[in-house]
Amino acid sequence: MQPVRGGRAKRRSADGRDHKQVYVTAQRIHLVMDNLNTHFRKCFEEVLGAKEAKALLRRVVFHYTPKHASWLNMAEIEIGILDRQCLDRRLPDRVTLTAEVNAWQLRRNMEQRGIEWTFTRQDADTKMARHYVL
Repeated sequence: MQPVRGGRAKRRSADGRDHKQVYVTAQRIHLVMDNLNTHFRKCFEEVLGAKEAKALLRRVVFHYTPKHASWLNMAEIEIGILDRQCLDRRLPDRVTLTAEVNAWQLRRNMEQRGIEWTFTRQDADTKMARHYVL
């Protein structure tokens, strides 16, 4: 499912194929998402119908990002770090910019730097248990 304008889920996957074709053989479907209100059982039922949503949701495992740290926040944090550590000066051309960003990214990845969340999977399971299909 992919979000669309207005917060509704489309019946198709991100590459345009029907979700039944994409996930037909999957025993488990892991969905990583933020805590938007469009990401709950009711919304699946609205889009797919109750019977089809129930069948799909039996195989879905939800993984939620921390409520106050969405994927967008993660991107903003990383861009801020990139800006402070790499782009805090005038670069003469696109080639230099690309080389500097690539070098920064390589260093950051080698250091295995990341964002340390305090909201654990167990916290998410406890908080979101009512949305899981048993």
